[in-house]
Amino acid sequence: MDLNTISEIAKPSRREDLKAWMLGDAFLAGGTWLFSEPQPKLRRLIDLTGFEWPPIIATGEGLHISATCTLAQLDSFTFPKNWSAAPLISQCCRSLYGSFKIWNTATVGGNICMALPAGPMTSLTVALDGACTTWTPDGHERHLAVADVVVGPQQNSLLPGEILHSIALPVEALTCRTAFRQISLTPYGRSAALVIGTLSRQGALALTITAATRRPIKLWFSDIPSAFALRERIESAIPRGEFFSDVHGTPEWRRHMTFRFADEIRHELSGPGS
Repeated sequence: MDLNTISEIAKPSRREDLKAWMLGDAFLAGGTWLFSEPQPKLRRLIDLTGFEWPPIIATGEGLHISATCTLAQLDSFTFPKNWSAAPLISQCCRSLYGSFKIWNTATVGGNICMALPAGPMTSLTVALDGACTTWTPDGHERHLAVADVVVGPQQNSLLPGEILHSIALPVEALTCRTAFRQISLTPYGRSAALVIGTLSRQGALALTITAATRRPIKLWFSDIPSAFALRERIESAIPRGEFFSDVHGTPEWRRHMTFRFADEIRHELSGPGS
């Protein structure tokens, strides 16, 4: 879609080139949502691709993903063989149904910053203990968990003019066992419930609940809980009003699927690892 209110497109290549943030500015990475509907309040786009950040860097400490890394780049990356959580990355990428144009344009950072309940990059990075590095308007950096970035439907905790630079996933999370469950009302619809389980090498279970809830919810257990303890913990941690409602599913159905998926994951991770 043409954005006919835009009067300037800035494409900085260094941080020093960034102009002072003004009302009517928007950061542009992939732009798959930005160009999908009218944006009458916008006057200037600041294109982040000019920074040419390396999309993905794998080290002994974990994975470094730039905010401008596309879903296609992330999905096609070859991960170390001992990273048992690597299949989860592809599962989350592929839960965003879209054409090859979307896949090669939509970015990890954009998906997180949009803060849609069904954002699969939020699901992935919260489940794998992702930590964000941001550039603040005063020239400094800020570090915060991805779980603290997404605070509600299309609401994030970034400050005006703050740029999500990158997301780091620690090797401890990348070497966990994982289990993935996702459902949509239609074969190619937006996720209505997406639940991820991670089991550490010490036997601790973490459960990440997204799409069904207004914001990502992560629950920790010192070991595999009983079915009763698991359900009780979810009920106490997620009030009924926290379940999301839109055309992709009712809160009651999403809540039911969350309980079902959580118990399936409990059973799967209770068994021997592959």
